[in-house]
Amino acid sequence: MTVFTPGTEAEIVDAVQWALGAATPIEIVGQGSKRGLGRPVQTEHAVSLAAYGGVIFYEPDELVLSARAGTPVAELEKLLAENGQSFQFEPMDYGRLLGGPAGQGTLGGLLATNLCGPRRLKSGSARDHVLGVRVVSGRGEVFKSGGRVVKNVTGYDLSKGMANSWGTLGVASEITFKVLPLPETETTLMLRGLDDEAAARAMAIAMGSSGEVSAAAHLPANVAGRVADGALGGEAATLLRLEGFAPSVADRAAMLRKLLVAAGDIDAVSGAASADIWRDIRDVTPFADGTERPVWRVSMTPMEAWKLVASLRMGAAVDAFYDWQGGLVWLRMEGDPEAEAVRALIAKYGGGHATLVRAPVAVRASTAVFQPQAEALAALSRRLKQQFDPENILNPGRMVAGV
Repeated sequence: MTVFTPGTEAEIVDAVQWALGAATPIEIVGQGSKRGLGRPVQTEHAVSLAAYGGVIFYEPDELVLSARAGTPVAELEKLLAENGQSFQFEPMDYGRLLGGPAGQGTLGGLLATNLCGPRRLKSGSARDHVLGVRVVSGRGEVFKSGGRVVKNVTGYDLSKGMANSWGTLGVASEITFKVLPLPETETTLMLRGLDDEAAARAMAIAMGSSGEVSAAAHLPANVAGRVADGALGGEAATLLRLEGFAPSVADRAAMLRKLLVAAGDIDAVSGAASADIWRDIRDVTPFADGTERPVWRVSMTPMEAWKLVASLRMGAAVDAFYDWQGGLVWLRMEGDPEAEAVRALIAKYGGGHATLVRAPVAVRASTAVFQPQAEALAALSRRLKQQFDPENILNPGRMVAGV
């Protein structure tokens, strides 16, 4: 495989125009940390943006950061933390789950896969915080969308359209994000020993209250011990995170203790101990086992998620845990990805979508990795691809076979 490593935007344009002229597809990657996601791309050439990094603009007082697409997210998070700020959408790191090291993801990959974490309930995902992009389309043309200001509404926001496009519409060269201050205090309330159904009810009560819970997750007993180096022990843990000024966090914690008194005793951890728990939930550490056993990311109605898991367990060996109040379910299968069963049960329990995030290459090539779209939406996706990449040279087949 020939790998092009452009160091300037002009060189990115040259690489795309060469591929266009040669009518040959190219794979778009940063440092390759997410190559195991999506359908395998069959190309003889790749464009790596690993050498195209660096911060372009960062003004903490303006809460805006611009950087080149190849900049490692870990470097940007360190810079932000030094200034008391962060990406509030809490982007996950797929590295360990996919069998690689942590901290290798780039800013371009963050946007292309629309990363987020446990704070999704409160702060959304990458697309909700991106302010602007510069992109090289599959036509070999540079276009710019958005800018460096929070209020920027000028027609269709193509910067958000690049989110979750998986490198199939264009090659992002520069990206601008809104950043926000780190919370002063972080505390996690823990209810122990609840089954999945009782945990779903407790999380719904907490999220429906005035407690301003920034994250809610449930770890069944067989998963809880694999978080934070075993700090939670082997008992099921239902977790509620509170963030903000210390007096406010204390008042909200007291209110939630009273509200959830029927659910049992509530423990609490704060600071680094709390952060370690949510980092491992964010990065799906319980399933980062060094294998290729299939892992699904399922998004669905929170109160229905435990029913899906219970039904799956009647016919398959599956481990599961719940984030986003149960609206995000992580499933690890023993062997067969059980794609038809997973998607049939999602439809049965109110709808949603499932993405196969880890599996052997042969399985990813033969399975619908992303949730199949309704025909009207699929047609719209094809028209969008035609507009941005008419010769289908950018990551062809990464999301859908033939597209």
